[in-house]
Amino acid sequence: MDVKNLFVAGSMQMEDLEYVVEQHEEDLKKYRKSSVLVSGATGFVGKMLVKTFLLGNRKKNLGIHVIAAIRDQKKAEREFNLLLKEADLELYVGDITEPIDYKGNVDYIFHTASVTTSKTMIEKPVETLNISCEGTKNILELARKKQTKGIVYLSSMEVYGTPDSSLERVTEKELGYVDLTSARSCYPEGKRLCECLCAAYSSEYKLPVRIARLAQTFGAGVSGEDNRVYAQFARSAINGEDIVLHTAGTSEGNYCYIRDVVAALLLLGTCGSDGEAYNVVNEESHMQIREMAMLVADEVAHGRIKTRIEIPETDCGYAPFVKMHLSGEKLRKLGWKPQIGMRETYERMIADMIAE
Repeated sequence: MDVKNLFVAGSMQMEDLEYVVEQHEEDLKKYRKSSVLVSGATGFVGKMLVKTFLLGNRKKNLGIHVIAAIRDQKKAEREFNLLLKEADLELYVGDITEPIDYKGNVDYIFHTASVTTSKTMIEKPVETLNISCEGTKNILELARKKQTKGIVYLSSMEVYGTPDSSLERVTEKELGYVDLTSARSCYPEGKRLCECLCAAYSSEYKLPVRIARLAQTFGAGVSGEDNRVYAQFARSAINGEDIVLHTAGTSEGNYCYIRDVVAALLLLGTCGSDGEAYNVVNEESHMQIREMAMLVADEVAHGRIKTRIEIPETDCGYAPFVKMHLSGEKLRKLGWKPQIGMRETYERMIADMIAE
């Protein structure tokens, strides 16, 4: 079947997929004739990974078998559509908190499954922890049994908590304070425990697992229904509505465009030191939340909207205030370099949202 009929031709998402396949061909070739399992495959990062491998098959004849591990088959059918009729994509439907009973070979694993919304973290902290910890243990057990060649665990910059504010750059070694009595801490502390599990399996069972600590990741392909801050800002620009901040907006954010993140994950699947963590961040996109809001209002919406602050009385579940500028030096030493800055990130994401 023609590639144009399988993927959304002409979209920014398709342009990103083609860029990764062409510009990171050497990294993709390392997965030739292998089986790759992606957990959380209908999530933002997961679906982009799946589609990258599938497009690589069609453009470069790589012969990669992709196993999309999901829990919601209907969502997978909407997301992958005609791709589900192709022989190189297989669905594994199951609960990540239960042991994974997959019968085939698994050469590489990208573990992206996780709770991602602050509202769920606040309302269901026990479930959030369970998905993180039991899910990751089950993935690592699968990798051990299948003698997997490479595993990438997707962690988060939230593992840093509140680091030393005097640090010019925060490297992988400089973790800060996390309030264990806060229900919202189920997410960062869960991620820390999962990283510890990865390091333990690497040490005891010699599993080739690398940890990707993702900065806030967004761009083309984000759902128009996404309710995270960056998507809210994008919708405000599209609808010509003022951006409303529910905090003072002084917390410092670290960001990375989805295309650059996918390239980093492909690299970490076969490169890097086992059991170690790597920040995936575009250091040039570091800014306060309110600075990002002003950039969208002034440069993306060309001054047609404004930014204002309205702080609600109830807890919205946002991550605590943090002053942190992540360092991406460790990953850059492996040869990775981010390409897309903040303004272009928003322009590409908005173009895709409008085209939906």
